[in-house]
Amino acid sequence: MDAHFLGITELVETPSVAVVVDVMRAFTVAAWAFGQGAERIVLAESLDEALALKARHPGWVALKDGPPAPGFDTVNSPGMLRSMDLGGRTVVQKTTAGTVGALAVKDASLVLCAAFVVAEATARLLRTRKSDSVTFVVTGEGGQADEDLACAQYIARRATEAKTDAAEFLRRAAESRAAAELTQGVRQGVHPDDVALCLELDRFPFAMAAALEDSLMVLRPAPVPSPGDDTSI
Repeated sequence: MDAHFLGITELVETPSVAVVVDVMRAFTVAAWAFGQGAERIVLAESLDEALALKARHPGWVALKDGPPAPGFDTVNSPGMLRSMDLGGRTVVQKTTAGTVGALAVKDASLVLCAAFVVAEATARLLRTRKSDSVTFVVTGEGGQADEDLACAQYIARRATEAKTDAAEFLRRAAESRAAAELTQGVRQGVHPDDVALCLELDRFPFAMAAALEDSLMVLRPAPVPSPGDDTSI
């Protein structure tokens, strides 16, 4: 598998297969939303679009980066989201980097959204697809966020090497600027457990695939073969 690691602004053409990585915190939050029963997540292009969708669909759950704001039900925090019952609900998510990255590759034939909590499932799905080339979109800090790059590199390695050790990749994420800012309270809308939750490896057994549905970019959990059924490595 030929892996490319690009920031959002470095995307000059639509890749065939894209893995959009946002560890702290968009796609850790998305995985937790599915873990709490959400049916789907609509990735909004702007705060205004998120609020408009919420206004048209009052039963939907809207969340955003930063502090709480009128019209939004919660913030982009796994620590806060894990106490919510989202059974059968649609979540609308707008974040600074993760949702932007997914929308930037919306025309790819396969778009996966990933973080450490779904790393193995994502790697297994890539193995199943046997894709020759995969573009990993490193969303944070203009493509330089080490927590996102470390996760992307781990998934890429894990897709081809069964015994890849995650320890060094998780260490890099734990020592990243994003982790420090979350821990030190530089960012708003943060739960004390957010960093630890973002560093949980393979918390969830599903991958997450995004695709256009009626002009909206919609993220859904994607089932993957069980380890015993995966014979590609």
